[in-house]
Amino acid sequence: MKRHTNRLRYKVEKIPEENLKEPPPLIDVVEDGDEIAVFAEFAGFSMENLRINVRNQRLTLSARASDRKYRKSLNLPKRVIPDTVCTTYKNGVLEIRLKKAFEQEAMDKIAG
Repeated sequence: MKRHTNRLRYKVEKIPEENLKEPPPLIDVVEDGDEIAVFAEFAGFSMENLRINVRNQRLTLSARASDRKYRKSLNLPKRVIPDTVCTTYKNGVLEIRLKKAFEQEAMDKIAG
């Protein structure tokens, strides 16, 4: 009885490091009472390399280091007051807290 075996050969190619991409930072947006909290993972970046831009209901985050950069814009669930931005950065996690803006509808209900 002759035994027949199949051999499979796979060629493994090395991918150049410059072609490897890191996954984008994880971002969570949470409504917390009269605030909106945003948590973004920016491991490997320093606070000095992070930029935050807030306008109405839009938040733009960007980060730049010598070997990489990142930019993300997202819509917030409610309008916010940009001057109330409060940030902390610890262990690669950026926390942004913003006060919600009062909406005209709520003002009309109180006045009317």
